[in-house]
Amino acid sequence: MNEIIEFEVLSTYHIWLKFQDGYEKVVNIRPYIGKGFTQELLETENFSKVNIEPGGGLAWYNGYDICPNFLREMPAEKKDVA
Repeated sequence: MNEIIEFEVLSTYHIWLKFQDGYEKVVNIRPYIGKGFTQELLETENFSKVNIEPGGGLAWYNGYDICPNFLREMPAEKKDVA
């Protein structure tokens, strides 16, 4: 099971992730938000209101969450995203 142990919001829709096994990557969440109740996450302030949920994935204040296994499989972005 993959679990996120650290994260950092880097820039608009990009988050650096560190998994429990030490693996690190940057992911772009933009393709997964913007419709329905995730539309409010397009606002930078709202997007930044993210945390690690008990299952080791990412969760936002509005109930939207992304499974850690899915995050692990997402394409990695360049580390220098700013």
